[in-house]
Amino acid sequence: MSETSQPDAKKPRLVGINHIALEVGDIDQALDFYRKIFEFTLRAKRPGNAFIELGDQFINLMESPTPHEDRRRHFGLVVDDRSSVRARVEEAGGRLLPGPFLDFLDPWGNRVEVVEYGNIQFTKAPHVLSAMGFDLDKSEKALRELADKGMAP
Repeated sequence: MSETSQPDAKKPRLVGINHIALEVGDIDQALDFYRKIFEFTLRAKRPGNAFIELGDQFINLMESPTPHEDRRRHFGLVVDDRSSVRARVEEAGGRLLPGPFLDFLDPWGNRVEVVEYGNIQFTKAPHVLSAMGFDLDKSEKALRELADKGMAP
């Protein structure tokens, strides 16, 4: 009998995202592209892979020769201040996308949405933020969203 067919089996609950994997044509070019836009620490690099630190999470850049272009599929990166992101994306050679959000395509077709930490309900534990060198606050809207879920600090 499979795990899903057991009526009294407790399903695992989703807790968060440990990492995402992005396919890129060239690891060094991808690191150069993303460094033109964001400040980050490289966790590790080996042939065909690089790992960008996000505190208690990471991005895995994986070399792949197969080109693609995400249309709606995307992931959201959280930054401390997104005011210069649009210009940096253009200078780095990314393609800004129309719409109400700050979305762009990297040179390998990965769609990235950039959001600011203070304006969303996503929250890092205080000790993780401190270890990352951040002292960030939430907007009233973000605090209300968290309070509505019983998650306000």
